[in-house]
Amino acid sequence: MFESYSGPIVIVAPHPDDETLGAGGFLLRAIEAGTPVHWLIVTGITTEQGWAQEKVARREREIAAVAEAYGFAGVHRLDLPSAKLETIPLGELVSAFGAIVKSVEPKILLVPHRGDAHSDHHIVYEAATACTKWFRYPSVDWTMAYETLSETDAGLFNSDPFLPNLFIDISSQLEKKLHITSMFGDEIGDFPFPRSLEAVSALARVRGAASGYTAAEAFMLLRGRT
Repeated sequence: MFESYSGPIVIVAPHPDDETLGAGGFLLRAIEAGTPVHWLIVTGITTEQGWAQEKVARREREIAAVAEAYGFAGVHRLDLPSAKLETIPLGELVSAFGAIVKSVEPKILLVPHRGDAHSDHHIVYEAATACTKWFRYPSVDWTMAYETLSETDAGLFNSDPFLPNLFIDISSQLEKKLHITSMFGDEIGDFPFPRSLEAVSALARVRGAASGYTAAEAFMLLRGRT
């Protein structure tokens, strides 16, 4: 689908690694097709928030390495406090997201699933999807929700399950997605931890089996227009 668009893609990641777990193969395939992809990282960590200086420095190195590995057209960082987005008025988040959407003018906007277990994820969903109204953000043609291991699968919102209706072949991108996933250091653990290379690969295989590919990523298409 993205091969037909010359316009950019913006992926909204509540935390660094969400974009890779949920849509890393899609992003790599889009970039290979010549589509500019922008990474919007919503939260950040600082020593003022109580994080160790070593952890903060390591996170900075990880973000730089991951951005280079993908070849993103732009990295946009809001550096809001992790796990505390509920303390920020929703209108302020919408304004911050909206400024980036208007600046980049993406054709495709990728957002986390509303039913994810982490509060940051469903708050980001609410703010990001407010930036898809065609009469305010006319560039956005496609809005898609991705699934994030350890969050989407851990959500207990039975009334709001992740029901994929779009599968994208990432057979040729899976190995690089796994390599980039490994760059996130202590965010990635040993199987059966959900954020493990084995789990990421297994989910890609399961989504591939559901759609006739060797490996795939699954999305919920929330809105699409041509």
